[in-house]
Amino acid sequence: MSEAPLIEIRDATIFRGDTRVFDRFNLTIPQHEPVAILGPNGSGKTTLLKVINREIYPVQGDGSSVRILGRDRWNVWDLRSHIGLVSHDLQMHYHARATGLDVVVSGFYSSIGVHGVLAGRITAVQRELAYTTLKNLDAEELAGRRLANMSTGQQRRCLLGRALVHDPDTLILDEPTAGLDLAAAFGYLDRIRRLSAVGKNIVLVSHSPGEIPPEIQRIVLLRAGRVIADGAKERVLTEYNLQQTYGVGVRIAVVDGYYFTYPAVAGG
Repeated sequence: MSEAPLIEIRDATIFRGDTRVFDRFNLTIPQHEPVAILGPNGSGKTTLLKVINREIYPVQGDGSSVRILGRDRWNVWDLRSHIGLVSHDLQMHYHARATGLDVVVSGFYSSIGVHGVLAGRITAVQRELAYTTLKNLDAEELAGRRLANMSTGQQRRCLLGRALVHDPDTLILDEPTAGLDLAAAFGYLDRIRRLSAVGKNIVLVSHSPGEIPPEIQRIVLLRAGRVIADGAKERVLTEYNLQQTYGVGVRIAVVDGYYFTYPAVAGG
């Protein structure tokens, strides 16, 4: 029997609020296939993440479906053991008083922090696993530190720990270097490459081709809820395709497996 895809979206019409973002949208991502999904603001990337994360469901209709690992519906806690999500949007929702350990522990409950009744449910085993996860990320010194006293890069490492605490097979990274300075961005991307090297499948969602690790060879380009191109990196990341996706003239330079973009100069 063939393995169920990680993500299988068929003829899905999807609204975010009153806005129809996708109309009869199709996308399949097999398990164990690293993929980067690129597109400008408003292309549908955030909505797609919310669909995968089971925050939004498609309009019901004949032949329309969204399946994660072959299933239409998931208990969100069970899903976290298969897919871990790190997003800039999630980072903004944590209280500044939360500690690094609070952030990682909250991954056990898919919560934003560990306040109120939930705080009393945290077990010693969970705290130990959370601390070990931070230690494996070289971030154990952040366990007792409040988010307010961390750099953006340190906060992002805690969120990565939150996603990893379940030891999921796949990590979905949304705009992984947003808000990071050069050193923090390089360090974070190196950490992603190391996770890939030990077997974590990476699905990266971004607007920037330059942060795609060389290990990711499949690219999906989105614009206004449509797939502009989907396939092998060298075939998809062309100047023409990027111009169609972003609506601006682009030049590409490939260095050590990374694809960097810069503006096309009129008449140049």
